[in-house]
Amino acid sequence: MAVALRFERIASDPGSAARTGRIHTPHGPFDTPAFMPVGTLGSVKGLLPHEVAATGAQVVLGNTYHLLLRPGHRTVARLGGLHRLMAWDGPILTDSGGFQVFSLGHLNRIDDDGVEFRSHVDGSLVRLTPEISIEAQNALGADIIMMFDECPAGDAPRAVHEAAV
Repeated sequence: MAVALRFERIASDPGSAARTGRIHTPHGPFDTPAFMPVGTLGSVKGLLPHEVAATGAQVVLGNTYHLLLRPGHRTVARLGGLHRLMAWDGPILTDSGGFQVFSLGHLNRIDDDGVEFRSHVDGSLVRLTPEISIEAQNALGADIIMMFDECPAGDAPRAVHEAAV
């Protein structure tokens, strides 16, 4: 079976760790470092897919938490995946939902297994664990998925940062 992702180093600076590269995905390659337009809810706001491509963007980012709330990862899967929903044939990276643990801290409760959010959409309780995050990202059909993480505030006590790792 072929490897789904492959990193190719293009150039390196011998005096530092700086490098450029290319990541090969099932939906084509993209160069690094890369600018990733964010399609939070399955589209890049204010731009049609061909306009996103015209900016030179080679990869876009989808937000797992927001897509989990609406339309739902299972709905996206039934519709043919995020590529079809976004009408984007290039690579897509999805985040884990972990940033929302930080940014929506006033709407969540963290425990050892994950986090429970109060949906800002309809007030329902939404459970997000590492397993649910991976399941959702796979259902969305992303080329690159992120592990579930916790992003504590920069001014949080050291113990909070250590526990988040």
